[in-house]
Amino acid sequence: MPRYDYRCRACGSTFEISRPMIQASDPAPCPAGHDDTVKLLSTVAVTGQASAPAPRAGGGGGGCCGGGCCS
Repeated sequence: MPRYDYRCRACGSTFEISRPMIQASDPAPCPAGHDDTVKLLSTVAVTGQASAPAPRAGGGGGGCCGGGCCS
C-alpha cells in the first residue's frame, strides 16, 4: 500500500499515511486533529541492478530492430 506524506498548515507537523491509491486525494487530518493539511510531493528512489546485461556496442546480432534489416 502506498504511503503519502502530509504537512499540517495549522501546527506545521509532517506525517505519513498508508492508504490505497484510490484514496490518495482524500483529506487527511493531522495526528493533532487539525483538518488544514496539504499532501507533499514525494520522491521515489529506485535502486538495484538490471536483471539482464546491457547489449554490447558493436557486438553484432542486435541493432535497431533485432538484427538483419540494418546490415
